[in-house]
Amino acid sequence: MSNPNPVSVLIQPLGEMPPEAVVFGATEAMHSLRERLAKIAGANVPVLIHGESGTGKDIIARMIHANSPWKTGPWVKVNCPAIPGTLLESELFGYEKGAFTGAYGAKPGRVEMAHRGTLFLDEISELDMGLQSKLLQLLQDGQFCRIGAQEDKKVEVRVVCATNRKLEEEIVNGTFRSDLFYRINVVNLHIPALRDRASDIPQLVGYFIDYYNRKFNARAPLPSAELMKALKKHHWPGNIRELENLMKRYVILGSEESIIGDLRPREPDFFSADISVEGPVSLKKITRQAVHELERKIILKVLQHHHWNRKRAAKALGISYRALLYKIRDAGLPSTRTPKHSPQVEVKETAAAD
Repeated sequence: MSNPNPVSVLIQPLGEMPPEAVVFGATEAMHSLRERLAKIAGANVPVLIHGESGTGKDIIARMIHANSPWKTGPWVKVNCPAIPGTLLESELFGYEKGAFTGAYGAKPGRVEMAHRGTLFLDEISELDMGLQSKLLQLLQDGQFCRIGAQEDKKVEVRVVCATNRKLEEEIVNGTFRSDLFYRINVVNLHIPALRDRASDIPQLVGYFIDYYNRKFNARAPLPSAELMKALKKHHWPGNIRELENLMKRYVILGSEESIIGDLRPREPDFFSADISVEGPVSLKKITRQAVHELERKIILKVLQHHHWNRKRAAKALGISYRALLYKIRDAGLPSTRTPKHSPQVEVKETAAAD
């Protein structure tokens, strides 16, 4: 067994992070999160961060690294759903020359690159069962094997994982290993949704406006009392990420009117029928069209939530896999999402939340 070659380690900067006072605000839940993070940052144990999309899991993971004894080591982030499943194993664990067609040379994986640093696995639930087994080995004995290699490599790496799903339910569904769950869940940190910490919104708004004023050389003022009231009342399904994007648009366009429309409550519009009552009205036909359109929207939303994993979507919808494939074709939806290229180690330059 051999240690990774230090030359192959890619050290990435953490990027600009907001002040802790902005990240944690003043609510009791965030105050407890701050205390918990301070206690576990220095301990070399896996951490599981969970919360809705956009709540700031990436920022919390970076803070764990920045406050750990390994802060001078590499920070390596892997966005699991963004890398196609067929490439994820080689991206994580690397490969040897000749391991498969096109492997003209050896390539270290992200695990190797994170040696003596932090490996952040975002949306850990997207790993398939085979990769979960290899990750379990890494957590158990600090060893892994490149694709096509004959012997294991040993690494020292702090593993931090994040998810917006309930992994306990994924275990029941048979899509996540229970033994891996107990390994990554040594310490867990829950990030509350933005709607549950609305009192922190003014401070977040001030931070984002100041940040983007500097970035775009703008002079957008703080929102009026009326707009701030609307911001506090908004449900924020996209959480802090949604708030940040809204403030970015406000700074660029320079008017409250440019964003106020996004804060008005909207009634769900599942089907808008253009019905002529000048002649016969076929209630049966119109109802069938409405049901078909509503079913299409539901299937699309569930597919997007499960990152176009059709087996998981079928299970969530309570129908068979074959029935879902038929409904996808019948609704005119694409059979798979458009594949994305494999990204590099990701570092965000702003406080955009995960």
